[in-house]
Amino acid sequence: MNGGPSGFHNAPVTKAFVITSALFTVVFGIQGRSSKLGLSYQDIFEKFRIWKLIMSTFSFSSTPELMFGLYLLYYFRVFERQIGSNKYSVFIFFSGSVSLLLEVFLLSLLKDTTTNLLTSGPYGLIFASFIPFYLDIPVSTRFRVFGVNFSDKSFIYLAGVQLLLSSWKRSIFPGVCGIIAGSLYRLNILGIRKAKFPEFVASFFSRLSFPSFSNSPPPAPGRNIVGTISPNTGRRAERSQPAPMASSVEPSEEAIATLVSMGFDRNAARQALVHARNDVNAATNILLEAQSH
Repeated sequence: MNGGPSGFHNAPVTKAFVITSALFTVVFGIQGRSSKLGLSYQDIFEKFRIWKLIMSTFSFSSTPELMFGLYLLYYFRVFERQIGSNKYSVFIFFSGSVSLLLEVFLLSLLKDTTTNLLTSGPYGLIFASFIPFYLDIPVSTRFRVFGVNFSDKSFIYLAGVQLLLSSWKRSIFPGVCGIIAGSLYRLNILGIRKAKFPEFVASFFSRLSFPSFSNSPPPAPGRNIVGTISPNTGRRAERSQPAPMASSVEPSEEAIATLVSMGFDRNAARQALVHARNDVNAATNILLEAQSH
């Protein structure tokens, strides 16, 4: 299980977040400040270092945490491909904000004066993503190693456990807060799963960082990034051929492989692509709806 096609195709928000997190970690690491970004009671309630709330959301405190964290963020790009960049941006904002509020609440309860009681890093987003990973991504491969049962999802769970225990209680607390945030999003608190950022906000971030921020980036002539026929090609085909011929195009192997890599059955993926006219996002929605019934 690899989360779909390699790279950040159809996942520009994930790309921006991964790059930002890596840059912040490297910059603060060079300055020797990465280990000082963790949150503590004194920082928030006595010294009012509010800036640490933001910085601690992006920067990891050590190289091992950075490696496992970026690996998980990169894998979880599959969710951006499923729900679209706009809704995934809402998921990032919600999970990060709720997790941060829970961490601050925890600090107020413990009143522990230990420096950097909670480690820094996007633990909220990472561990919130384990909720849809557990519930929505099916197991496609099972195998045994020395008599122990594993699946293609086991390596993601192992990476998560490693990150969760990387700094013991300093990392366990933020991880648990992230899981709670992901559960609240899953429960659709305040209708958050239907929320979207205004288009002008998406357009602003698109110009600010990556031109492919929108849910449906302009496809290249001929074939788009997932191997399906581009809309312009389809319209030209409709003008030159009868409509039934255009709707019976065989799904591409690359599009089928994309859905299979998400954990869906190959035959079900092919049928969904046929119904969705080779639209991978629409086919994904069809498959997820079928699983929910």
